[in-house]
Amino acid sequence: MKRVGLYPGSFDPPTNGHLGMLAASMRLVDHLVIAVGVHPSKAPLFTFAEREAMLTKIVAPIAKQHKATFEVKSFTGLVTAFAAETGASLLIRGLRDGTDLDYEMQLAGMNGVLSPKLQTVFLPANPNERPITATLVRQVASMGGSVDAFVPAVVAKALSKKFPS
Repeated sequence: MKRVGLYPGSFDPPTNGHLGMLAASMRLVDHLVIAVGVHPSKAPLFTFAEREAMLTKIVAPIAKQHKATFEVKSFTGLVTAFAAETGASLLIRGLRDGTDLDYEMQLAGMNGVLSPKLQTVFLPANPNERPITATLVRQVASMGGSVDAFVPAVVAKALSKKFPS
């Protein structure tokens, strides 16, 4: 039986931290659904189509290396409902620090009640990727700073178009 995992996030923009989690996730599953949360009340920097294109480009080599397949899909609403829709049995969440753990434990508890068959799996962030957040990357890029150390080249290029010097 094929093991399907779901890795949800905003990916606005995709960061090296996301890539670390995606690589670790692909060691656990045969197929990974990268679930891009789209919230009608929020105005993301990148459209879903832009995030999908960046993720597809940067994840393809990782998937090939781990002999896994993946797809990038958007979702609104509850992640548990989307997991059921995609056939995912694992909900993959990354942890950077103790603050993340506290919050993620609360989510895992709620999700466990909403969808008892969905198993939450916590993966620790690589030490050098722990300080990276999409919010900080956007802030650095918007102020003219280099984000090359925090994002893949394709994302850095896309950010430079959003925030020309």
